Amino acid sequence: MTKDNGFHTLLYHEIVNKEGYDRNKYKGIKVKQDYEDILPEELFAFKDEFEKQMEYLYKNNYTTLTLNQVIDYYYNNKPLPEKSVLLTFDDLYKSLLINAYPVLKKYNFHAVGFLVKDWIFDEKEPNKDNYSVCLSKEELDEMKDVFEYANHTKSMHTRQGDKTALQKEDKEKFINDYISCEKCVTTEKVFAYPFGIYDQRNIEWLKEIGVLLAFTTDNGVNNLKTNTLELRRDTVIQNYDLDDFKKILQ
Repeated sequence: MTKDNGFHTLLYHEIVNKEGYDRNKYKGIKVKQDYEDILPEELFAFKDEFEKQMEYLYKNNYTTLTLNQVIDYYYNNKPLPEKSVLLTFDDLYKSLLINAYPVLKKYNFHAVGFLVKDWIFDEKEPNKDNYSVCLSKEELDEMKDVFEYANHTKSMHTRQGDKTALQKEDKEKFINDYISCEKCVTTEKVFAYPFGIYDQRNIEWLKEIGVLLAFTTDNGVNNLKTNTLELRRDTVIQNYDLDDFKKILQ
């Protein structure tokens, strides 16, 4: 019987240069949708550490999975390579293209970008050190040799008081939102909960519309016992060094 080692899913948001980084000057996200928010500082990973992390995966023979490999693992009884990791990036800011994409391409790695349809600009926006600026459609296309894209809602990645839009809106509105975003992705029937926040009724909605994989922000390894609509992701945060990174993969 083949041993089920499962896989780890890593989550990144911003990959920034340590030199010149100043949180005191940070003003928040800049997206196409009429929405303002502040990305928590811990979600800014430094480029030099990210490079060390990817080098570690490469030198230790990790396979960077595609979403179809994960789907086959859960639904078609296909085993994964012994050392498997799924690299995911949420929201899709310009630092992804500038700082993460070249490193991933260097190692011939594969990655997943969870996109919010209404956050993606129609035309390229200039990069700004004091904002998290979202990518454009053209820039997403530039990275398709490394990235596949999946659903992070059309416009429901917003906070409404102490809850998220996903928690407050009704089923019909969510389903329409989900279907709209699906038209922009490259891999369908895969979803990431906005802010990693959801409730049981959201899971039932995803089941109803045939979503195969849904990702949380709860830490831990995924194996065949993991609920496919509550898959775990380990967030790689700013103060992690290489030893902290290695511990995630244990």
